[in-house]
Amino acid sequence: MIEHPDREGLPRRRWPCAGPLSLIALVVLAACSGGGGEDSADTQEAERRQAQAAGAEGLGALATQADAVRLAHQATFGPTEALVADIQAKGAKPWIVEQFGLATSRYTLGGDDSADKNTSRTDFCSLPDQINNKNCWRDYYSAEPLVWDFYRNAVRNPDQLRQRVALALSQLLVISNVDVDGTYGLRLYHNALLNGALGNYRDLLRKVARSPMMGEYLNHVNNDAAAPNENFARELLQLFTIGPCRLNTDGSLYGGSCTATYDNDRIRSYAYALTGWTYPAGGANRWGCWPTGANCHYLGGDMVEAGGTLRDTQSRKLLQGVVVPAGSSATASLEKVLDSLMAHPNIGPYVSRHLIQQLVTSNPTPTYVARVAKAFNTGLYVDIGSGVKGDLKATVAAVLLDKEARSATPTAAAGRLREPIQLFTGAIRAIGGNTDGAVFGYWQGEALSQHAFRSPTVFNYYAPDFPVSGTSLVGPAFGINNASTTLNRMNYLSMLFDWGGSKPEADIPGAIGTFVKYDAWVADATDAGVLVDRMSRLVLGTTLPEPARGKVIDAVAQFNDKSWPDTWRQWRVRRAAWLVLASPQYQIVR
Repeated sequence: MIEHPDREGLPRRRWPCAGPLSLIALVVLAACSGGGGEDSADTQEAERRQAQAAGAEGLGALATQADAVRLAHQATFGPTEALVADIQAKGAKPWIVEQFGLATSRYTLGGDDSADKNTSRTDFCSLPDQINNKNCWRDYYSAEPLVWDFYRNAVRNPDQLRQRVALALSQLLVISNVDVDGTYGLRLYHNALLNGALGNYRDLLRKVARSPMMGEYLNHVNNDAAAPNENFARELLQLFTIGPCRLNTDGSLYGGSCTATYDNDRIRSYAYALTGWTYPAGGANRWGCWPTGANCHYLGGDMVEAGGTLRDTQSRKLLQGVVVPAGSSATASLEKVLDSLMAHPNIGPYVSRHLIQQLVTSNPTPTYVARVAKAFNTGLYVDIGSGVKGDLKATVAAVLLDKEARSATPTAAAGRLREPIQLFTGAIRAIGGNTDGAVFGYWQGEALSQHAFRSPTVFNYYAPDFPVSGTSLVGPAFGINNASTTLNRMNYLSMLFDWGGSKPEADIPGAIGTFVKYDAWVADATDAGVLVDRMSRLVLGTTLPEPARGKVIDAVAQFNDKSWPDTWRQWRVRRAAWLVLASPQYQIVR
């Protein structure tokens, strides 16, 4: 028995449980094995046949709870009961196609471009109209307002698939508030990723290449035509498009070992070809614009062609036999760069593997990668897509509708570790709550090492080939997982379910705090087994395996009308939520 001072004003009560919550968690984690409980594969197959007999049809059509939950984990920020029912009713392909047509979420919070129009000798945050604004730096320079929007949109908005793909692309086409600032510029960049998430990859690359935020992050805005900085050129090849080694169409190494896709001379050619860009017009400062031919610092639009000596005009040889003719403009040269990258055989499997790892599984089979790469290269998946190479609708459909994504019996190598961001959103969405995003500043960075918009380097939060210790598998998200972050995953659940979330902060626009509501679950809390199974089916697609299921039910059932006469049902819901969401079956997405 342990004392628990309830943080929501309930009377001080004893918890009638076997020990501290952390010990219960250890018992559950130690006891868990396998992927499901009483809802066996035979039961699920029977459900599938019954639904098919009732008329469920179409490519990737879903017929079982498990199928719908699996797609919700792959394509959204977490299942809700309404979402799972919607997917079951429509089937996978119709639901995905519907998602393609939904209105796009936006980033809107934070300051405007005023800081880049300050011509006084006083720093912007020290100007008379800002001097008393203790949040000037936060609102005008940091990514914090984007964090608020990100979590609000992820928890609330219907365009879940677009947002998930945009998050995946932000971990490929990386910029970071660790190294660049300007809230309105960060907002424009990430709105561009939302806009382009289901467009064409070539168009998205063009947008990224001309972004002044990327220009600052990788040093190609106002680049020196005589001796250009090579950062953007190098990462454009190495990280954004083709990777360092030649690949087969299935993503495996060409010839069985790493054959370099480029050398330093080729990077140098790309660096020269990508010169000639400066900030868009609109900025001003007390010193004037520099260097000659450049515009002043301003982030409110795409970079524009620079005058003067900032543009290299020599002929440059790129990959795939593409040549930038002498005298080409910056715009024409950029199109040649894009021609060479889109023509490279690596780009299909390279981008496809990244999207598969982000949405479905860390260890896709070569045939899975090849099927998705075919959709990327042809711009078509069945009848989805434009027929133009790089079509992301076709690519994403291929990722999500592939037989390996939709299999009711995933292999032992299938799945991925749930990223912290998706734990944050998934818990709130599953139980039924809301957030203004403010609480996640601490939980993202200090506690769980995945701060949205603040990747530590251009290489993202983790490496795509991070090895899972003791296996031959890779697990990218394990790169930011350790004993401390594992415990902090549990601490986050405790914050949400034990301590009542977080309260609204007066200086946050539209503040509501972070919370969950238990009303929808209380009716089933009379029977601990019914409650635990309902919650498990929502977030796992099936019941917990034994003996974990029995132990969780026992722990939940210890809250009763004798010890907690007024609130025992709500505390049963809280405890069930903590234990089910802390389970390995939830932390590993399969």
